[in-house]
Amino acid sequence: MKALLAFARAVDRVNEMIGKIFAWAILAAILVSAGNAIIRKTFNVSSNAWLELQWYLFGAAFLLAAAYTLKQNEHIRVDIVYGMWSRRTQHWIDLFGHVFFLMPFVLLMIYYFWPYFLLSYRNGETSSSAGGLLIWPAKSLLLIGFVMLGLQGISEIIKKIGVMRGLIEDPNPFVSAHEAAELEGQAIAEEIRK
Repeated sequence: MKALLAFARAVDRVNEMIGKIFAWAILAAILVSAGNAIIRKTFNVSSNAWLELQWYLFGAAFLLAAAYTLKQNEHIRVDIVYGMWSRRTQHWIDLFGHVFFLMPFVLLMIYYFWPYFLLSYRNGETSSSAGGLLIWPAKSLLLIGFVMLGLQGISEIIKKIGVMRGLIEDPNPFVSAHEAAELEGQAIAEEIRK
């Protein structure tokens, strides 16, 4: 189990780094969008490549940060229902969801995206828009995003088992939305008092 936990830590580090780096792609997409709009309005010149670049940047941020979001335990769930159960039951729910929902979905996406990307790459697929960009890099992001999400899913499964066996501390203890709001309010009040 130690080797598996070491693997999980390595995956966590890689996805943490990727998530933090590609969060900046949102800013880059905004700057490209704003620059394109300013140039279009000022000089009456536009480029499909700039439009596609902002889509690529936003897509990269979304796809490559999905694994980071899972690592941070920020994915969507119904906390009202989830919060009614004991922490041990919540761990079982998470483990069940990762094994029977997340992993089959991710593996299916990887299975279908591999030939989709490969065909695009081999054909040197480009945008059908005049002056557009190559398409295969965007398709590679789909594949890479799901591979990284799959690796993070494996990491989460390993960590859940480790937590349930008492081998590691819970890296993401559950805090309900109400408790989170209370904690945030207390932190703000403390800051104001200083």
